[in-house]
Amino acid sequence: MKICVLFPGIGYTNDRPLLYYSGKIASSLGYTVIRSDYTGFPKDVKSSLKSVEAAYDIALSQAEEILKGTDFKGAEDILFISKSIGTVVAAGYAEKHGLMTRNVYYTPVAATFRFHLNPGIAFTGTADRWVTLREVTEGCDKAGIPLCVTENANHSLETGSVLQDIEILSGIMEKTSEYLKGPSGI
Repeated sequence: MKICVLFPGIGYTNDRPLLYYSGKIASSLGYTVIRSDYTGFPKDVKSSLKSVEAAYDIALSQAEEILKGTDFKGAEDILFISKSIGTVVAAGYAEKHGLMTRNVYYTPVAATFRFHLNPGIAFTGTADRWVTLREVTEGCDKAGIPLCVTENANHSLETGSVLQDIEILSGIMEKTSEYLKGPSGI
């Protein structure tokens, strides 16, 4: 059995393009896809480090509940696909439970790199206001994770030009699919 868990961001849910399509790719490759959804974040979640840490605690607690009965020990491949604060939750969950996972890290934030990261591939944009390109580059280099950088893309990996954003999304999904089909995939 192959398990894929989707870890969304605060405002970037599992129904948004990056997670929606990568989940469909995983499903088409034989993964059982589990959606970790979170609710109840503080209204001012983006206003302070304390609020972001509270959001992490809320998201991790809810992910623990959602994944409570999941048989990770019986899985031949565990894939975590995460976005923004979800990258922190995925890394924290894997570390806490001693899981060896493969990962797709969409727009990791600085707090992600506080954990020992399992292998994966990461994506970020040069216009991401949540984290600097330097922080992501250094974190990925230290963890040995290939980083795909999209010029002028924000935290949603979008530029504001719809047709360009569709091209960007297509390229990201191609790279995601290649990674999923990699050595530990199918």
